[in-house]
Order: sequence, then structure tokens, then C-alpha cells
Amino acid sequence: MARHDPTRIRLLCLDVDGVLTDGSVLIDDAGVETKRFFVRDGTAIRMWQRQGGMIAIITGRRGEALRHRARELGIEHLVEGVERKGEAFAALLASLGVDAEETAMVGDDLPDLPILERCGYPVAVQDAASEVIEAACHVTTARGGRGAVREVVELLLKAQGDWESSVERYRERG
Repeated sequence: MARHDPTRIRLLCLDVDGVLTDGSVLIDDAGVETKRFFVRDGTAIRMWQRQGGMIAIITGRRGEALRHRARELGIEHLVEGVERKGEAFAALLASLGVDAEETAMVGDDLPDLPILERCGYPVAVQDAASEVIEAACHVTTARGGRGAVREVVELLLKAQGDWESSVERYRERG
């Protein structure tokens, strides 16, 4: 099977801190953690889903802010609090019946390496750790939490010939 072929991607896997967020962990005086998500990343996730693509989040952290955002975006596959992302990835693929070559992963730091080294289309955000950048077949021009996911979705949809129809849905809304 061809690795690094964006036309074959069915499942887009995302890390959270440093990919969907800028990597900051904000904790208020009451100990409540909050996260800042980039709206255009959310729009892109919805576009990917409308074209039949699946989304999964695989993260080492847990948090209610993330759960709220995942629900808001209709992300059904949220795997949180994992210490061994490679094992979580393998279990996810088995449960969904998807081959590793049919997945893309967007990562930023060392815990993402087991997935990046196995998936079909490994992506590093612009400000990722050097080892993650070395493992990637694509490095975004956008930083984590600032449009990197949007950039990846556009790349995948364009490669699959679905970008224009995705954009057209917004034009039709008037």
C-alpha cells in the first residue's frame, strides 16, 4: 500500500494540546482548566465530516473543556487520558475497521510519535518538536491552535477532489 497518499485518508486523528490548542494549559484560581480552540479548525472538522471523513482525538490529558468541544463538533471518537498512544491508535483502528494507511495524524510532541510512525499520512504542526517534524510527511505552515487542523483538512479535501464542493455548501447558504 502507498504510504503518504492523502487521497486514501478516511480517518483524521488529532492530538489536542499543541494541535487543536496552542499548547497552553490555563488553570483558574479554582483549579478549573480551560482551553482555547481556533474556530476555523472547527469549521474544517465539520467540512471533513460532511464529506464522509471520520475524526478521532487521541490525547494523554482529560478535561471537560475538551469533551464539550468534541460534543459541539460531533466528534464521536474521543480517546483521552491515554499513556500509550500507539496502543490506543491500534485499538481505535480495530474498532473502526480502518487500516493505518487510511489514517492521517496531526501531532506536535513526542507522545504522538508512535502514531505518526504508523499512520498513512503523518503531519506535524509548524511549531512541533524536531523529532515530530522529522517523522512527518507534511509540516503545516500554521502553528498548533492557530489553523493547523484547517490547513490539513484543506490539503486532504483538495487531494481527494472534495474541496470545491465543501466550499460551495457555504456559498449556497447565502
